[in-house]
Amino acid sequence: MIESQNIKSWAEDDRPREKMLLKGKKNLSDAELLAIIIGSGSRNETAVDLAKRMLKSTNNNWNALAKLSIKELSKFKGIGEAKAISIVATLEVGQRRALQETQEKLVITSSEDVYNLMIGDLADIPHEEFWVLLLNRANKVIHTNQMSIGGIHETVVDIRLILKNALEHLAVGIILVHNHPSGNTQPSEQDKIITQKLNNAAVLLEIKLLDHVIVSEKKYFSFADEGIL
Repeated sequence: MIESQNIKSWAEDDRPREKMLLKGKKNLSDAELLAIIIGSGSRNETAVDLAKRMLKSTNNNWNALAKLSIKELSKFKGIGEAKAISIVATLEVGQRRALQETQEKLVITSSEDVYNLMIGDLADIPHEEFWVLLLNRANKVIHTNQMSIGGIHETVVDIRLILKNALEHLAVGIILVHNHPSGNTQPSEQDKIITQKLNNAAVLLEIKLLDHVIVSEKKYFSFADEGIL
């Protein structure tokens, strides 16, 4: 006969919520934090044990867990759609917070800075997205904006909307960023055409196109670094 695994029967110090109240969030393990998000386990498995099982499947890597879709998370026994949505939403909040903290202090000095800023948003998605970074005279990022979402191989970009966005935020510099889900970061002919068209149009508005960075999960390509901007 299987013994009850209800967390309420545990010592108070071993319950994730109570442990956070008594000892603070830094004293919780990854599994305990995920258990709080999940909320409850099942009759035969505590939320902590369920969290451990989920984390083990991703080698205890939060980034890998964040890549799982609602459908994939729901395949874990004990995780229904509602719990899966809670997990996805919580991890997305974490990513947005990290992005905001980075933006508040980020001055772009290289293509690597751009890659580090955008990799969290673009590395783990199966389709192309096109983003624009707007900079002030000190090369500090003042705004980021997702301009379009496409398919596996391409996305449509409206140059007029990009420049309108730049003017609205009084930006003096623009950096284009998009991803290649295939992992091949070499620019396509269409990538080159869009870059040149935007560069020509931006000059007329006294806005400088500083770079166009193509990212994948493990590497990136910079138009500026390659001298083709």
